Amino acid sequence: MDSGSVKLPVYLKIAQILMGISVFFFILYIGQDIIIPLVFAIFIAMLLNPVILFLCRLKIPRVAAILIALVVTMLLIGCIFYFFINQVSLFTESFPLFKKKFGSLFEEAERWISKTFNVSKWKVEAWVTKTRKEGMDDNGTVVITSTVSTLGSMLVTFFIMPVYVFMIIYYKPLLLEFIARLFPKNLHVMVVEVLTETKSLIQSYLLGLLVEAALVATLNSLALWILGVPYAILIGVIGALLNIIPYIGGVVAVALPMLLAVATKQPIDALYVFIAYMVVQFIDNNLFVPKIVASKVKINALVSIIVVLIGNELWGVPGMFLSIPITAIVKVIFDRIGPLEPFGFLLGDNQPDITKEIFVLRRRSKAASTAK
Repeated sequence: MDSGSVKLPVYLKIAQILMGISVFFFILYIGQDIIIPLVFAIFIAMLLNPVILFLCRLKIPRVAAILIALVVTMLLIGCIFYFFINQVSLFTESFPLFKKKFGSLFEEAERWISKTFNVSKWKVEAWVTKTRKEGMDDNGTVVITSTVSTLGSMLVTFFIMPVYVFMIIYYKPLLLEFIARLFPKNLHVMVVEVLTETKSLIQSYLLGLLVEAALVATLNSLALWILGVPYAILIGVIGALLNIIPYIGGVVAVALPMLLAVATKQPIDALYVFIAYMVVQFIDNNLFVPKIVASKVKINALVSIIVVLIGNELWGVPGMFLSIPITAIVKVIFDRIGPLEPFGFLLGDNQPDITKEIFVLRRRSKAASTAK
């Protein structure tokens, strides 16, 4: 019997698929230190490609055009990092005030719990003290180690990213030639369509995110400044960056200024901050996102939440940022491959008409054949 004609049982096929998916995600997890900067570099290269083409049209040599675009980009990123470091250093100077304020809030909460639930105050205080001590003993070293590791990883990424971007742009003809040789000539039309749509999607999506983040940061900072919340610009910008993470980031973005308002002002001010952020979210969801961001990326909300959580488990915060554009690229590929087209449809947000008969039930034909 020819081995090529042997058909595997369904359960073996499912086991092979699950094993392949597990190995794929395992590789993504263990190789994140290499893969994450590389993916960011590919996206940055796509963003810089139109600028480099424009500089080349001005008779600037290609290598010089790449270096000019890259240096300007890194200077902008460096200025943003400097702003954050400066603001965070000022923010840390207020930690003693925040600690004192939260201490008084804890005492008020202890009295309220003791009075409301008829629990002796010393039991509540003992529980709070034990929780704080366990948190400091068990998690203090972990938090410090994690913070140092994250900062070190960011510095390494910052220095290696320009090298990746330069090499990707410089060797663009080589990479395209490789992709062309990878597929037979009868599929080149489809490959060109996928590459073109992917490039357009990434460029429009990332530029839209930058514009949306700038607008949301402006509105957040203005609202916090009007309410008198300290460090309005820093908290507003952080909120805008967190807002890029779909659904989950918005919750953290509003919780941070509310806690700051409670610590520096009155508890009622936290409600004012919540209302202000809800107004900004309404403007963002109904004006900025549909007009600026969502014109190209068509991923439904359910899939967005799932891939963001998967990205967080795999790569942490960078994975949450990268999950949506990577899923959008996967959808573009799935839509072009016949057997995978249903999965591309599943990722999209083209909701079928609720009155549509989805499963075609051939009852009439069966009835007619039975009558004969």
